[in-house]
Amino acid sequence: MNWFSKFGSAVQPDGRWLKVWLLVAILGVRTLHAQQTPGSAPVVLDRVVAVVNSHAILSSDLREEMLLSILEPGGGPDAGAETAQEALQRLISRTLIRQQIREEDARSIEPTAAQVQQRVAEIRKELPICVRENCATDAGWSEFLAKHGLTENRVKGYVRGRMQILRFIEMRFRQGIQISQQEVETYYHDTLVPQYQAGQAVPQLSAVAPRIEEILLQQQVNEMFSGWLDSLRKQGEVEVLDPSLETAANLSQGGATSP
Repeated sequence: MNWFSKFGSAVQPDGRWLKVWLLVAILGVRTLHAQQTPGSAPVVLDRVVAVVNSHAILSSDLREEMLLSILEPGGGPDAGAETAQEALQRLISRTLIRQQIREEDARSIEPTAAQVQQRVAEIRKELPICVRENCATDAGWSEFLAKHGLTENRVKGYVRGRMQILRFIEMRFRQGIQISQQEVETYYHDTLVPQYQAGQAVPQLSAVAPRIEEILLQQQVNEMFSGWLDSLRKQGEVEVLDPSLETAANLSQGGATSP
């Protein structure tokens, strides 16, 4: 995604920038200072890195997104290191989408605690990196969480948020999309199975078919909602305040990314 923003001392606070400057002033750029000895430099604990229609995205949000990327369907060591720019793309996409969720929609897309727990259990058993690191066992799962800087509650929060977004997109765009059994089988044999190393137990097609259908649904919905998301970007205001992340903004003109 391409969200390009010029931010520097030469920018004058016109109507658009005045809003950003006011937000930054109100939030204090979310810069918190640890207790210091006299003469010591301030320690920055958090700051605003982007603003989406007056909603602040913090550096802590970005760090959290990068940690949780290990749980993305295409995540893991084999996918290469997650970059801050890629994480910011997803955060901006999700923020734009969440701003379109009405209160009545929010109630209908909220998963139950049992549904979240079930999805976490599926991730532990089926995500390739989890299979490699033996997440199906309690000991293996605890080691996985500690190794990747995660906690059970953070994973549940990630899963809950992803389920909400997917349900909203499905509710808005799924009508008319049909995933055939042949498409599910092709994805299973050509995409999923090759991700498992020799000797590892590969889940049966019947066990993972619902997850594969969800992934294929996402792919088709992404194509349908890219124009909708482009429209949201054009109508709204997305400002990247961290110059090191401006390359993430440049990708937005190339189309929507998966939330």
